[in-house]
Amino acid sequence: MKTLLLIFAMTLSLTVQAQTRFQKVLFLGNSITKHGPKADIDWSGNWGMAASSEAKDYVHVFTKALSEKQGSAPEILVKNIADFERAHQGYEIAAKLKEAIDFKADLIVLAIGENVPALKTAEEKAQLLADVTALLKSLQGSRKPVILVRSCFWANAAKDEALRGACDAVKGIYVDLSALSTDKSLYGKAEREFKHAGVANHPGDKGMAAIAAALMKELPH
Repeated sequence: MKTLLLIFAMTLSLTVQAQTRFQKVLFLGNSITKHGPKADIDWSGNWGMAASSEAKDYVHVFTKALSEKQGSAPEILVKNIADFERAHQGYEIAAKLKEAIDFKADLIVLAIGENVPALKTAEEKAQLLADVTALLKSLQGSRKPVILVRSCFWANAAKDEALRGACDAVKGIYVDLSALSTDKSLYGKAEREFKHAGVANHPGDKGMAAIAAALMKELPH
């Protein structure tokens, strides 16, 4: 009887550990991930741009789905790193992303690329691959977090190939969103009117849900 109880207790413990696998989730992205209020573009939110509310952006849709899947809500850290995208070469990762590195996430979601200047040469593409790899390795440290790297929402072959290469370099999981950009019903402008075209072209609630679903689909069981 004692042996059976011990086996049951161990099984229950392993089940609970499996359910609460991801206790800390780090989201690094750009305006699609989080953007604060900006009056000159008529944006008043402080969440993923063009979503109708914080609960509707992909970060929070994904987090809710993950919480339901594993039976507990993870702690999340959400950071906009558009400055890395725009000037990734020579970016001081350790200093500028100290909070993200120190967070020691169990799951890292990297959602960048859209603000990276056009890659006109093989050298520029190789530079992006190297810099994103360095970023991911800094976040990874000596640990083995699960890493999801998604392609650009607005598909771009050169940028997406570099992102995939960086993802492969850290044995991450690449999430291909290339099909989403062709579906105009996923854009914010399909759901409501925006004064600024740039905001309108961001994913709306439906688009955010599609991004979250793509990420959840590739998450290891």
